[in-house]
Formats: sequence, structure tokens, C-alpha cells
Amino acid sequence: GGVITYAHVQEPPCIFGGWIQQAYISRQVLDGLVTQAEDGSVKPWLATEWEVSEDGLTYTFTLKEGVKFTDGTPLDAEAVAFNFEQFERTDLNGTAKVSIDPYYKKARAIDPTHVEITLDKPYPQFLTLITQGYFGIQSPTALKTRTKEENCEQPIGSGAFTVEEWKKGEEVIFKKNPDYTSWPSTAKHEGPAYVDELHWKFVADGVSRYASLTTGQTDVIYEVPTVNWKDAEQRFDNTIRYITPGKPVSFYINTRQGIFTDKLVRQAFAHGADRKGAVETGFHGVIPFEGNPSVSQSTPDYDKSVADAYPFDQAKAGELLDEAGWSARNADGVRTKGGRTLSAKLVYGAGFIFTTEGATVLQALQEQWKEVGFDVELVPATQAELWGGKYSDPSTYDATPSYWTSPSPAILWIVWRPSTEANPNFNNRSFYDNPELSKVIQAANTEQDPAKASELYRQAQRIISDEAAGIGLYAQNTTMAVANNLKDVWVEKSQGEPIFSDAYFVE
Repeated sequence: GGVITYAHVQEPPCIFGGWIQQAYISRQVLDGLVTQAEDGSVKPWLATEWEVSEDGLTYTFTLKEGVKFTDGTPLDAEAVAFNFEQFERTDLNGTAKVSIDPYYKKARAIDPTHVEITLDKPYPQFLTLITQGYFGIQSPTALKTRTKEENCEQPIGSGAFTVEEWKKGEEVIFKKNPDYTSWPSTAKHEGPAYVDELHWKFVADGVSRYASLTTGQTDVIYEVPTVNWKDAEQRFDNTIRYITPGKPVSFYINTRQGIFTDKLVRQAFAHGADRKGAVETGFHGVIPFEGNPSVSQSTPDYDKSVADAYPFDQAKAGELLDEAGWSARNADGVRTKGGRTLSAKLVYGAGFIFTTEGATVLQALQEQWKEVGFDVELVPATQAELWGGKYSDPSTYDATPSYWTSPSPAILWIVWRPSTEANPNFNNRSFYDNPELSKVIQAANTEQDPAKASELYRQAQRIISDEAAGIGLYAQNTTMAVANNLKDVWVEKSQGEPIFSDAYFVE
């Protein structure tokens, strides 16, 4: 029994969707076909077992019998097939869609407990990718009969909790699902949740969030301020630090317009500031520096050599800029060439990608870039501005740091797929179109020999690094601290979603 009070940071626009913050919250309500164990293997959830055809094109899942959505309708093969068709054919969840594009072909129910998903090409990463919270299964009846807003605010799943109420700007109140029968094989217990309610509060300020835990106002907090991390480790028995796989927080570099169309200038930018030192200082040694801009150190097939490719070397940066023709300086010390200044507009998500600590890191880098002759303007952007289209055009920024979580190196295809007029890729925010890179990633995605696929994924990382199409900064993290009287709070392996369905209070 009891009520868990949890303090999160960002409030999403919808309870489910394609942002990691939505996957965190929807995981409390929606169950997936499969889950990921600590060793990275794919384990049963709604699917008890599965078979993959020899050609790698057909996945046949056997479903648990008798599972129902909380609206009383059956979670059967028809429901699963409907959801996968919605992922691919509609805007239900953009991240689910791009995670299986262009490999997904169709889904169909064979009988109530067997669903068949067919691909156009072999895609060995498919099972790993569908462990993500974006692939939570919703009631087709709810999706068909309710408004988009109703489903957004109170999605109907089969999970351990239901959405009782969303108090906008304050909290989401979840109620225990007493009829829960579909826990994942990675769960710490079998049966419905122990607690009666989960209050998911939104507390943007880090100082207030940590104080709420130390004073007993909350039982769990997300994103412990790094300045408080050592104190949290001493005070609380359960502190969680999880390095999120996928694309780390790294700079997309505009390769289509502006100063960074020249590879030498991009390389100079990478060498010109002590990114590692700024990260270690700004985050008090808690969040690790990540020099690989393509995938983080917790992602399978990570190439460590890429992380070390551009060490801090201002003399080298100066040589590269001289070679590129930016040898003169104006009265402010900014390098010039043909009447132009070496100016860069760096747009970043303020308060939802970058905390106050993260903004301090950018300010430190700004000063160091100035020393080698870059004039970097830091432009804070709101979530609506950054994702609403204001900064989608190559004329609107020169660099923008962001991340994208994924348990698979196939994230490379999502982020770096070439963008064409016929098939634009709005996730390729470096506007980097390299046919060779595209071929390598596609070959990796369809390669059924794991060793060969691994080398191809590493090759792709090296191409991106050699071209300085992206520049690494730090690994995206989940950090949490849990009150000592609350046990068995854990995070899901594939994305770091907090799990409360096993948690219970002790005296």
C-alpha cells in the first residue's frame, strides 16, 4: 500500500509519444511485446516467445493469454497488429516509426495469441529496438473511439498503473491496476503493484527537487543535481546512475550553410575547446564526457577510438583555421576572412536538454572558442521553439547540441540518413548527406553476422568523426535517488525508464 511521490523534471506534452520523457511516463501505463535484460538480451513481456524466419524477414510472437486492457477489451494479436500498423502508418509515435523504417512491412494476427510481423529486409536490431517504451501497446478501441486529446491525456494500456488525473503544470496521478497480469520477465515480483498510487510531480528546479527528497516531501527524485550527488550517495541506500545508450549529447554541426561547410573549420571547432574539462568541472565529475558524437559509450558496437579523435589542442585549431584561410583577426580577436567574421550561432534547449549546469558548460566552451578566434553566440531556445520548426532550417543555426536515446547502434540510421526532397530526414540536424555513410549504415542494419555488423557500425562512426559532422560532449544520464524506506525502485535497461510497479515501503 501507500503512495509513491516522485519528482521528475520535464512535463511532456502528452503521456505517450516520441520523446524519451514520454517513454518514461508511458512505461507506467503501457506494456511492450518484449523487454531488455541487464545483459542486453531480449526477454519476454507480452510475448512469451517468438520465432524468426531463416531469411530474417518474419517474426512470429506468441502472446500471453487472457491479458486485457484496462478498458476491458482484449490485448490479443489483433490489438498488437493494429498498434504496429499505427506506428508505421500514422503519427501515433514518430520515434517508433523511424526506429523501424524503412524495414517494417506489415503486421497481422494469425490467431488470438499469435501475431506475425513482416519486414522488407533483414533487420537484426528489430527485437532490441522494440524493447523501447515507444512501443507500448494501447487499446485499439480507445485509439479508434476517443479524441486525440483524450488518448494523449489518459492512454489506455494493460500496465501496472492507470492515469487517474493529469494536473497540468503540477503532476500526473496514477492509480494501481488491481487486475495487472502482464508484468515483464525482468520484474522483481509477479502480481499487481504493491503501492496504491504514484504521484508523478514536475519539479524543474534541481535545488527544490533534491530538497524535497531530503525533507521527506518526495520518495524518489530524477536527475539529482550533480553538486548533490556525493551527498545523495551517502544519505540514500539506492542511488541510480545510468548512462543512456544512443546518440549522446553532442553537437550537430551545420554542414550545409555558414562557416562549418568547411571541414577544416569543423575540426578546428572540435580541437578549440576543452570539452572534457568543461564537462568534468561543470558536472562535478558525475556525468561522463563523451567524445564520440554518434553513439554513447553504453551503446553496443561503440568505437572508443572515435571518442579520442579530437583532443583539446588550441595550437592545432589555429593551424587548421590558418589553412582554411581564417588567419586575420579583427579588433575583438575574432578571425576574419574576405570581410566575414568567424561567427557561429549555437542554439540549445534551455531547461529541457540543458540544465543550469549544462548551460554553464556551454559558457565555458564559448570562452575557450573565443581564444582561438571563434565568435560563438549562445542562443537558449524553448522546447516549442526547438522542436516546433523555428530552428529546422539550415539558415537558422550553425550548431545545436542534442541527444537521442536508443539501445541500438541503428540510431545511426535515424540521425544520419541522408535527407532528400522526396524523403526528408528532419532528424539529420547536421544536414550531412554522405552516400558512402548511408551505404555503410544500411549494410550494418541488414547484416545478420554480428561481427560483420559491428565493424560496419564502427566504420560509420569513424566516417562521421573524420568529417567532423558532429562533435561529442557528454553522455546522457539517468540519475535517481530513492528514500531509504522505499525498496525495489529500478530503471529499465533499454532507455533508463524508472519502474515503480515492484516498489514497496518498509517500516
